[in-house]
Amino acid sequence: MIGDFVKSGDFKGEEHVPVICAPDKVKKGEWFEVEVSVGKEIPHPNTVEHHIAWIELYAMPEGAPYILRIGRYEFSPTLEEPIVKVKIKLEKTSKLIALSYCNLHGLWEGFADVVVEE
Repeated sequence: MIGDFVKSGDFKGEEHVPVICAPDKVKKGEWFEVEVSVGKEIPHPNTVEHHIAWIELYAMPEGAPYILRIGRYEFSPTLEEPIVKVKIKLEKTSKLIALSYCNLHGLWEGFADVVVEE
């Protein structure tokens, strides 16, 4: 199972963990900004030999039977920092999930909960 290979940790001590910055509460159906970055506290190398290749962002709405993919964002080593800002809207309280892929250290995940108010 792929889940057996996804790593997690505290982004303050682990440079690979994607960090999701989003409001704690939003209004139903209104657009808001989400930022996902890797290396927020400890910079991640950005070299051809060691870099973040991509970040994916997902939403898991409360009570939903499956996860929703919001987007996939690819990065060029040495030319881009692994940071993405997107505008999204939610209809239900959701867990946002970010996956990042380091070419040397594999898959990493981070989470954030967003409460949706009427």
